[in-house]
Formats: sequence, C-alpha cells, structure tokens
Amino acid sequence: MQDRVRLRVMGLSYNQLQNGAFALLLAETDGPMRIPVVIGAAEAQAIAIKMEGITPQRPLTHDLFMSFSQAFGIRLREVFIYKFSDGMFFSELTFDDGDRQVVLDARTSDAIAIAMRCNAPIFTTRAIVDETGFIIENEPGAEQDNTAETHPRPDDDIMPSEPAPERLALEELEKMLARLIEDEDYEQAARISEIIKRKKGE
Repeated sequence: MQDRVRLRVMGLSYNQLQNGAFALLLAETDGPMRIPVVIGAAEAQAIAIKMEGITPQRPLTHDLFMSFSQAFGIRLREVFIYKFSDGMFFSELTFDDGDRQVVLDARTSDAIAIAMRCNAPIFTTRAIVDETGFIIENEPGAEQDNTAETHPRPDDDIMPSEPAPERLALEELEKMLARLIEDEDYEQAARISEIIKRKKGE
C-alpha cells in the first residue's frame, strides 16, 4: 500500500506565467512540504469563496453537487491525488452511501473544491510530495497558518478604476464587498474580504 500523506489547502495566488490561471497551494498537515497545483479561474473562485467564508446568493456548481449528494445520503469520504504525470495531477473521490463505496475520477481542482464543502480529507502519496513539493524557507507560522496570503497580486490590480482597496476605510470596503457579492463577482469579493480581515487585525 502506498505511503499516504494528508494535505490541507493553504492558499491561492495568481499565476504570472499562465494567463487566467491560478496556483493552488497545498501543504502537508504534518510536514514542511508545499505542493503547487495550477487551476483555472472558475475553480479558483470556487475555492476562494469557501476559504473566505463568502456565501453566494445562488449555489455554484460545487455547492449544488454537495447538496445533491447529501440529499441522497451520499458522503464524500476522501479525495486522493494518486498520480502526477506531464505536469498534471490526477485525483479521485471516494463516496459512501452506507451500503457501498464508489470511486470517481475528477480534476484535482474540482475534487478539492468539493472536499472543502464536505469537510472531507485530502490525501496524496509520499512519492508525489517528493516529486512536486518544495519547502518555503523562513515561513512564518507555517504549522498554524491556514490563511496564507490568498491573492498576492498588487491591490491596484483589483479595481483599476477605483482607489486601491487597501487605502479605503472599513465601511467603504464592506459596502464594496456587499456590492461584489450582489453582482456575483466572487473572485473579487474574496480579495476584498481578505483586505477587510487584514485591516480588522491591525
């Protein structure tokens, strides 16, 4: 049996080398290794709004999937990233309805977005960690940090037609957040939510 390693979602960052793509950073729960997974904007949005605790006005695809499975008594037991080949991660989801288990293949980004909503564990192999992982030198609070900088793009890139959000007052930021959620712009809303958290923590 393969030596399995449990992972947690650490953060998201914009991929400067690939237009429209994001890097999802996964971390060992009991180790220093970090694994970057390149994902698309839609999947990044689904993961970001869950990380930031934003509730969309209408359910997104991954929310609908979770509601559907729960309605029929089907539980997601785990996500397993079982293969890395040609720069791509391969994942599978294990479901249980009480009588039988079913394993389904899935894109890693979708699998993780669903796992976050179902509070299901994420695993991979030690071989994949050794091949794709890296250690962040001098990483502050690595063991307890579940809210790493989610969107490290310059704040001026968030709303180029308005003042940089970092310079706005909390009240203005909260109004902006409400407007973005109403417009269903959850990617931008996640960034503004992160700025609000930082300001409240100052």
